[in-house]
Amino acid sequence: MTLRVLVADDQILIRSGFAALINSAPDLEVVGEAGDGDEAVRQAAELRPDVILMDIRMPGTDGLVAARAITGSAELRDVRIIVLTTFEADEYVLGALRAGASGFLGKSVEPEELLEAIRVVARGDALLSPRATRSLIARFLAQPRDGTPDLRPDSLEVLTDREREIVAVVALGLSNQDIATRLFLSPLTVKTHVNRAMSKLGVRDRAQLVVIAYQTGLVRAGDTDPRPST
Repeated sequence: MTLRVLVADDQILIRSGFAALINSAPDLEVVGEAGDGDEAVRQAAELRPDVILMDIRMPGTDGLVAARAITGSAELRDVRIIVLTTFEADEYVLGALRAGASGFLGKSVEPEELLEAIRVVARGDALLSPRATRSLIARFLAQPRDGTPDLRPDSLEVLTDREREIVAVVALGLSNQDIATRLFLSPLTVKTHVNRAMSKLGVRDRAQLVVIAYQTGLVRAGDTDPRPST
């Protein structure tokens, strides 16, 4: 199956470069290009791409506002967004995740890494660049303005003990295979638990599970071996 991609960036040379690279892959196809956030939202609704590469800094409606509009639409629930920027700053990582993005990459990303990122988020996994480390995300998501979690811990009561355990490990950035090895489960069992947790919590993908894990205090900054309470 060919994955359909929308490229949103206000710089036409960058846009064209990404489009040429993506179209060079046999399993990827650029179906549209947008020069600002409003246009990205319109084209997302019209074209229903699998993945959008979204620049943050664009004139008018920026990429984060556009991402929020897209991820907040029930009709566009299956559209995944990778935020691209030349500024891999902490606040942008936080903003991208809270806007519903499934991935975050700097524009200096290697060509093959970008192509693989599209495939990764299209299948529902989260993707972060090496410089956007888990500890950085943990620090910002675990310390909101008032010093308390954004969501009450009892928001997770819909999950089973095993599902809470797996969500906590997902927040460390581990793959299904890594989680399976760690918890002595099969990768299929892990995938089933992850999908059930996403369904129960009403989230789109693993990136949003990461956000919830920190917002509820299930996982905290600096955790490397979470032992969620039951």
